Amino acid sequence: MIEDVVRETEERMSKAVKVLRDDLATIRTGRASPALVERLRVEHYGTSMPLNQMAAISVPEPRLLVIRPWDPQALPSIEKAILKSDLGLTPANDGKLIRLAIPRLTEERRRELIKVVGRRVEEAKVAVRNCRRDALRDIKELEKEKLISEDDYYRSKDNIQDLTDRFIEEIDDIRQKKETEIMET
Repeated sequence: MIEDVVRETEERMSKAVKVLRDDLATIRTGRASPALVERLRVEHYGTSMPLNQMAAISVPEPRLLVIRPWDPQALPSIEKAILKSDLGLTPANDGKLIRLAIPRLTEERRRELIKVVGRRVEEAKVAVRNCRRDALRDIKELEKEKLISEDDYYRSKDNIQDLTDRFIEEIDDIRQKKETEIMET
């Protein structure tokens, strides 16, 4: 029973870390990466779908993204979605593909991005702490119902805290790497 609670908690915490990684991949760092746009939602033929399901996204140069839609009729829709997004990029459409030039980041914009990273990291930490809270509540109920001993309760409580500390440390490492990446030129 305790193992199930700990295993479920670990899965939920690792999902929170994965969501953070995916979220931070969309934050622009001054160099081109398909992750910047691949999850961008595009309205086309009355449906909304991620860009990576509509087009091939490549990086021919460090500061250039090329989006080649499988359906040339989708070009205007993709262009519109890029303009509406908060990427701050202007697409260049040549009738067959879209080029996105990634400009260098200013010092001010880098500071703003670091604040955004900080907010997203804090949200991930809150998610991990919520997982801990739920797990502690579950094992407390097991102890109240006399399904586990008091010693088992305290042992599993320590295990869950160790798990939480490990994931918080991983989140801090992710933050440090992303901040370093943003501050590079």
